[in-house]
Amino acid sequence: MLGAWREALGVEFAQRARAVRFKGGELLVEVGSAAHRQELSAFTGEGFRRRANQRLGAEIIRRVTFRLKQ
Repeated sequence: MLGAWREALGVEFAQRARAVRFKGGELLVEVGSAAHRQELSAFTGEGFRRRANQRLGAEIIRRVTFRLKQ
């Protein structure tokens, strides 16, 4: 499942948005900056979620939450 997320993002984005946990349909993704979190939350995150689910063959990821890397 985490591999499908990396594939959906591609090499460049996957380095900046690393999936760290999946539980109960929610994927937790760490990002390195507030700007990346804003971009993914507001614009591109939903598209990446749909692409990852296409790779998985089912609607497994129901929600993606982005947090700043600690």
